Order: sequence, then C-alpha cells, then structure tokens
Amino acid sequence: MIGSIPPAFVLLFGALLIPFLKNRTLRNGYILLLPVVSLINIIGLPPGVESWVWIFLGHKIILGRVDALSLPFGYIFSLAALIGAIYSLEGRSDEHVAAMLYGGSALGAVFAGDFLSLFVFCEIMAFAAAYLVWAGRTPASYQAGLRYLLVHLFGGLCLLVGIIIHVQETGSVAFNALGLSGLSSYLILIGFGINAAFPLLHAWLPDAYPEASATGTVFLSVFTTKTAVYVLARSFAGVDLLIWIGAAMVTFPIFYAVIENNLRRVLSYSLINQVGFMVVGVGIGTELALNGTVAHAFSHILYKALLFMSMGAVLQQTGKINATDLGGLYRTMPLTTIFCIIGAASISGVPLFSGFISKAMVISAAGIGQLGFIWFVLIFASAGVFHHSGIKIPFFAFFGHDSGLRPKEAPLNMLIAMGIAAFFCIAIGIFPGYLYSILPYPIDYVPYTAAHVVDQLQLLFFSALAFTLLILSGIYPAEMRCVNLDADWFYRKGAKAFMSLLNNPLARVGDALRRLVFDLIPGGLLQFSRDPVSSIRITSESILRNLSHSPARQAYLSEEIKRARENYPHDLKKHWTVAPTATWIVLLLLAYLIIYYFF
Repeated sequence: MIGSIPPAFVLLFGALLIPFLKNRTLRNGYILLLPVVSLINIIGLPPGVESWVWIFLGHKIILGRVDALSLPFGYIFSLAALIGAIYSLEGRSDEHVAAMLYGGSALGAVFAGDFLSLFVFCEIMAFAAAYLVWAGRTPASYQAGLRYLLVHLFGGLCLLVGIIIHVQETGSVAFNALGLSGLSSYLILIGFGINAAFPLLHAWLPDAYPEASATGTVFLSVFTTKTAVYVLARSFAGVDLLIWIGAAMVTFPIFYAVIENNLRRVLSYSLINQVGFMVVGVGIGTELALNGTVAHAFSHILYKALLFMSMGAVLQQTGKINATDLGGLYRTMPLTTIFCIIGAASISGVPLFSGFISKAMVISAAGIGQLGFIWFVLIFASAGVFHHSGIKIPFFAFFGHDSGLRPKEAPLNMLIAMGIAAFFCIAIGIFPGYLYSILPYPIDYVPYTAAHVVDQLQLLFFSALAFTLLILSGIYPAEMRCVNLDADWFYRKGAKAFMSLLNNPLARVGDALRRLVFDLIPGGLLQFSRDPVSSIRITSESILRNLSHSPARQAYLSEEIKRARENYPHDLKKHWTVAPTATWIVLLLLAYLIIYYFF
C-alpha cells in the first residue's frame, strides 16, 4: 500500500540486498527502483499526521511526522537519490550500499518526530558518509574520511548530551521548536551546526568532499548539510544568532573559493556559502524567510549536484581536477560543458533558472525585516558566488587555456543524470509555482518583477565585467598548486601536539609514577619488613650524614651505614623475641580499634 512504509525504511533496508545481486543488469535496475519506490511512498503519505509511533522506555518514538516542512525535503531527497543512482550506475556495490544507507538515514532524520530516532539516523548518516569519502580509495581519502568521522562523532556526542539534558529538563523526547534557552539547547545547536558547517566548524566539508569518489561527492553534496538546515528550521526558527552565523557563512567561503585550485574544493566552499543563505532564512524565521529557506534548499540540491556531477565527469575522464591542469575541454565534452553552464547559471541566480526564484526570497525577507546590513551581505555574497561558481568553474574547466587534454564525453548514465538535474534547474526557474505550492506556508511571492530582474541582471553583468577586467589586467589571483590553510589547521596541529604531550612529558610522568607506586614504594616496604630496626637505623644515619658538616662525623656515619648494609637483614631472632613481637601486634590492633571507633 502506498505510504504504508516508514520513509527511511525503503532505502535503508533496500540497501542491504544490493550486495546479493550479482547480475549487473538486475542490480542496476534494483538500485534505480529503490529511490523511485521511496518517492512514490512519500507522495502517498497522509499529510498532517504522525505515523509509525510506539513507546520505548516510556517515551513516544515517531518515525513518520508528515507535515508541510518535512514533505518538501522528503521529495527532494528521494529525487536526488534517484539522480545520484543513475549517475553512479557503473560504480561499485559497496558505494551503492553506502549511498542508499546515507539517503535513507537522511529521510529518517527528516521525518523523525523525536530526538532519539533523530540521533540514531544522524549517526547512521555520519558512518555512511565517511564510507563514501573512503571510497575515493586514496591515502588522502582515507585520512579525510577518518577526520570526517571524528568531527561528526564529536557533533553527535554534543547532540546526545544536549538531548539527555533536555529530556531531564522537560521529561519529553519530542523534537519540536527549542529556541536558545539553556545548556541543552546550545549543545543541540552545536551538534546541528557541525552538520551545517557553521564557521570554524566547517573545515570537514572542503577537507572531505573533494577526496571522495566522483560519484560519492554527488551524494555527499545533498544530504548532510540540507538535513542540518531542516532540523535548524524545525527547532531554531527565529533565533537571531543564526542570522549572524549565516551571514558569516555566505561571506568567508568566497575568499577561499577565489584562491582555491581544486575545482571540487571550490564547489565545497560554494556549498557552505549557499547553506549560509538558508541559515539566514532560518534565523529571520518569518514565513517568507522559511519558505525561501526550503525553496533554496530544494533548488540548491539540484544545481549543486549538477555542478559536482560535471566536475566528477571531468575527473573521471581526465584524472585531473585542478584548474591549473584543465582547460579547453569543451571541444570533446560539449554536453558536460552545457550541463555545467546550466548549473553555474542556476547557482548564480540568472533569471529563468532555479536559483533566481529561491535565493531572492531570503534576500527579500531580510529587506522586509529591515535588516539592512544582512541584506547588503547577501547581495555581496550573490555577486561572489557568481564569480567563483558561475564563472570560475566552467571557465577554468572547459575554456581558459588549452590544456591539450582531449578526453571522451562522459558515459551515457552520467549524461542522463546531469540532463535530469539540468531539466529541473530550468523548469523550476521558468515555472516556480510548482515549487512554491509545496512550501510550508501559503505564499504570494512574485519573483519576476521588472525591478527584481533588472537588479539581478545588473549584479551579474558587473560581476562578469569585474572578472573580465581582472583577468585581462593580470590582477586576478593566479591559480597555483598550493595548500590553503583553513580552520582545520587548528585541530590537525592541536591533535599532533596533544599526542606529542601524551607520548613525551605525560608518558614520562606516568612512567615515574608507575615506578614509584609499583616498584619503589612496595620494594621499600618489603625491605623495611625484613628488618625494620636496621632499616630505620640506616635511614636515620643517612639523613644525619647528609646534614652533618664535620668530615670526621660523616666518615664515622658512612662506616656505620656500610656495616649495617653488609649485615642486612640481621638475624631477626636477635632483635625480635616473641614478647616484643606480641607487644607490637597488640599495639597495632589497639591503634586500629581507636581509628575504627573514633574516626
């Protein structure tokens, strides 16, 4: 029955059967069927209800909260999973399993109505995404995947601690609006913020995404950050702090993207920039802003996946991805070039493309809310993203200087996937009403006004003019083979310093404490127990010798100590008869009784 399966289960449990399908044709058909069934299942969900609810440890677990906010994300996640599946048909089975687990857990997080199931799905996402990074099968991808996993496990730990405190405070695990009202909400915000790539918590994204396989990066660009946008919209809508966090997110990646040589890393910084628009919308929190956030997330998933697919095709066909190594590929990869240009036009907000009708809603919400500085920052960021994603990506990959590379056009399945994404980028831009109809709130927004179109064309024209003049004058930063430092420098170097501290000073202190506690003290006590009188005598005479200033006295004490050590241990019977021994035992028992009764 349509709509009778929990949204996450189609992809999650369907992924487990993929390794058992040895026939390639059957396996490919099954992989394509999974996201189709997922999309049909979500379309059949009854809106406005909570389904698949049961009680666990006295708390209500909800796997199917279907409402106007979760449904648009469910639609686009399933559609993106289908496009990614087509694009990766020639990939390995293990990547398909990880990709479907990744998509299924993202759907689970979107439709979760409680914090417990949300946490579980987020952790599955982290492990599945890390595997997609490792699927790059290079030393760099293994290291980047490990860093990715460690960062997201830390985020998951913050989220878990915040959830525990929240449950202690409220007695409920319901996942609803929170606001910033205490320690629990701040910890939960940090957990969500790591997934959203907040400033200073963002370095995992440009570190890991470019190291994944050509197909893995497409899935990575879809789920983690947009799931974070969804949970922020669900729990922190209207929190002013997010406005400023989003403003920082739309700004600083521009400068990194301009000087970056690796084109997939350029797109990774651009992804942070675009998520910043969504975070600003969540922070503003009005109906127009939240509609703009959801619409921009929907559009962004399609055009960012299209751009990553075009660069993945370039990487697969040439083995290169740096701007310094590419150029002139339009000659032999014309279709990939066209699809890349469509993605670039969409992300830049060119009229008649999807970015134009979604990004403008967030900018308009800032203007209506009289947030003049934020409005200016968003306009500046719009010009910046056109510069580094709208111009730099297609220019250096397909035009620019002639690299001499003459690769074949991308495989058919990749072209089909790019074609589907390009179709939606154009269709949404021309007919925005279909997207607007599934947004959380009723909307009466007209993007194609004369003023808006003219303003956007002016912005694009002058940005293109600035790029052209900078290139012709030689002022534009040259593409260089280099490593750009980012916030990850602190935890990379910090981790090395911490391990050095553990392996050197702390290790020596620990070894000294071990020898003191387990060797010296027990050994000394053992020696003392063999002849207490002689032990006390040797110790006291050693102290007196060290304190004495008379050479004769020191020589005498040295001789006494030497004789005592030569005869150590003495015949215990000589010093210890039965009577003194019994006396000492009685005294020790008496001391024990006094301590026991009075202390």
